Amino acid sequence: MVGGGIGGLCLAHGLRKAGVDVTVYERDLSRTDRLQGYRVHIDPHGAAALQECLPAANWERFERSAGSGEDGFGFLTEQLKPLLVLDPDEEKHYSASRITLRQVLLDGLDVRFGKRFERYEQNGAITLHFEDGTKAGCDVLVGADGIRSRVRGQYLPHAGAEEVGVVAVAGKLFLDEHDWVPRNLLVRANSIVPTGRCGMFLAAHDGLGYTDDDGVLFDNTRPYLMWAYAAKDLELGEGLQAAVLRRIAGWSPVLRRIVESSHPETVSQWRIRSSKRIERWKSTNITLLGDAIHAMTPMRGIGANVALRDAQLLARKLAESGADGISAYEEEMYDYGFAAVRDSLRAARQFAEGGPVSRTLFRTVLRTASAVPALKRAMF
Repeated sequence: MVGGGIGGLCLAHGLRKAGVDVTVYERDLSRTDRLQGYRVHIDPHGAAALQECLPAANWERFERSAGSGEDGFGFLTEQLKPLLVLDPDEEKHYSASRITLRQVLLDGLDVRFGKRFERYEQNGAITLHFEDGTKAGCDVLVGADGIRSRVRGQYLPHAGAEEVGVVAVAGKLFLDEHDWVPRNLLVRANSIVPTGRCGMFLAAHDGLGYTDDDGVLFDNTRPYLMWAYAAKDLELGEGLQAAVLRRIAGWSPVLRRIVESSHPETVSQWRIRSSKRIERWKSTNITLLGDAIHAMTPMRGIGANVALRDAQLLARKLAESGADGISAYEEEMYDYGFAAVRDSLRAARQFAEGGPVSRTLFRTVLRTASAVPALKRAMF
């Protein structure tokens, strides 16, 4: 397997649990190279995949280190006036540090670090070539190497991801330094729905971390409020925070203070990308999972969970039928994976592109749903 992200490592555990030999080739030089990033929402489907694939000890470590995500979801105006609050899901959700989750997933696996994949040769069996000049053989190759997958680049060169015209800026406000944040921004995730062509998402995260068997702590244990502002064709020439502050000048003073008070080192930007839908391909003993085949925008928060679904399904199919199981995996994955890509792309455009008329209508719908429980249940 090429790639040691969330989906790939979950798959490796599932295969190992089923008695299948699996080796992960990872370009990072060590397990501590990727100590960065925000927390990730693991929904009940993603949690079920992790529980099925992971050894019991790893699953228990995940549960201990992950915070709860059970506090519902709010829609607010840019002045922090409530539009609609969704009740917590009856099923358990988790808020997991990407750093911590990756350490939990690495435990117990055969991971070869510092192996940057270059190309493969396919003549029945597969030979992998790495940039350091070494080679490795395998019967099945899984490309789990992310949105810029080199495996996909060779196997399905017409596939890939493209920019959708939406730019996002995100940052962290460390809560142990700032006790003035209103409670309604801390007890649930919230989406800000302004009348302009933009949006903001906020979610508070606790400080739970992960310590391995040697007592090494792999995460910053400080609680923080994560915010992400996104807009179509956002210009960032004057600096990230300054650009966001200029765009939200008329918003609630609290939201402006959150952006202004965030430590600059935690603030980053990215141009949102989404996979191109392609025609179904003929299955071989090479396959792909997660962002390598169906990268999606972050606006629905489902990318990691779809990758975990891939891992769970592919582990089952390979354990049952070996390489012959890839066709059945890809048939299912193609449908649900690209459906998720389509839905998340639509959500991104609604989040960052809608004009004043459509935004006003959406806000009216949210207020109506809040006042009519039957409509709220039907919509959400």
